[in-house]
Amino acid sequence: MENDIKTILSECGFGFKKQFGQNFITDKNLLSSIVALSGAEEGDTVVEIGCGAGTLTRALAEKVKRVIAFEVDKTLQPVLARTLANLDNCEVVFKDFLKVNLDEFEKEIGEYKVVANLPYYITTPLIMKIMEEGKACKSLTVMVQEEVANRLCAQAGTADYGAITAMIAPRADCKIIKRVPRTLFYPRPNVDSAVVKFDFVKKIKIPANYKKVVQAAFSSRRKTLENNLVNSFKLTRPEAQSILTECGIDLKARGETLTHQQFALLAEKL
Repeated sequence: MENDIKTILSECGFGFKKQFGQNFITDKNLLSSIVALSGAEEGDTVVEIGCGAGTLTRALAEKVKRVIAFEVDKTLQPVLARTLANLDNCEVVFKDFLKVNLDEFEKEIGEYKVVANLPYYITTPLIMKIMEEGKACKSLTVMVQEEVANRLCAQAGTADYGAITAMIAPRADCKIIKRVPRTLFYPRPNVDSAVVKFDFVKKIKIPANYKKVVQAAFSSRRKTLENNLVNSFKLTRPEAQSILTECGIDLKARGETLTHQQFALLAEKL
């Protein structure tokens, strides 16, 4: 398949654009593996974001009922016309998914799963858009940079744990389901990747100011949580100490040591 894709790209006069983080999957076994691990089934509607040359799009369309693939680079149109030829259950939308009104989109298509080899530059905003706005998304399976994957799935108290981890934790179970070497992409990127699957589970009630508290906690990783709360919420030091004590949180604790349950409790107290 690698040679097929290279030939099609060359014959269509396609030029890679660095700003879109274009690295296409060419290995057929990897494509089949991603589709299988995503849990996408025959009756599913799948949304793909950043479909690139359409290799994953085709693998999905051969398995599921319907694929809606988003792509921002319109110069891929002739490439996709060839890689997705003879598929009548596949629609390519040349639009930035981050600008899509998710409420309207979900009313139109109903329940869906997201499966995507994400362009690296939109990884975090895209995951958070689906987490915060998506009501009909059943699962999210994405290929991301390996270091980002480690961060998304990190445990509290570890070096990889950060604001994005704490934002995801109350909304979904997140795990790395496959590690992917850089050699399986064309052109070859400078880093390895990993496939991460999110299964949506509402674990706790998320207070309205949860995001603000998480952002405050990680606003300066070198400072204690107490200092960050004083600075972000205009609290006096005794007020911050009192709230932390009420929540059973050590006064010397830093943001990366808190679980999502502790963040939720802290948000409620604040």
